[in-house]
Amino acid sequence: MPPTMAAAPAIRELPEPPGLPEPLPEPAVDDLRLETVLSALSEPLRLRIVRKLLLERESFDHPCGWFGLDRPKSSLTHHFKALREAGIIRQRQYGLERRSHVRVADLDARFPGLLALVTAWTPDAR
Repeated sequence: MPPTMAAAPAIRELPEPPGLPEPLPEPAVDDLRLETVLSALSEPLRLRIVRKLLLERESFDHPCGWFGLDRPKSSLTHHFKALREAGIIRQRQYGLERRSHVRVADLDARFPGLLALVTAWTPDAR
């Protein structure tokens, strides 16, 4: 009997609130490239960030501190920038703080099933 894959947990979608700041520069939907997205997601920390945003979000977007990552700020800035430049997350500037959310509709339109794979992934306990 062939192995079966467990169903992916449900992605938590929240409506976009009115009056958001403009997003930081990001690729257009038609410019999203699978190899670029997969390259960004190949780094385990970035994969964890995206998975947490998809499954555990508490508001529309989240600041870096919400993730509870014990990494230097410069390292986190690099990882969030890589995710944004790959087109995986959208970031907005709120004063001195950047907040992020996953571009669910855009990624589903370009790469159906990709986010289900991300949510079905089980991270190491490390």
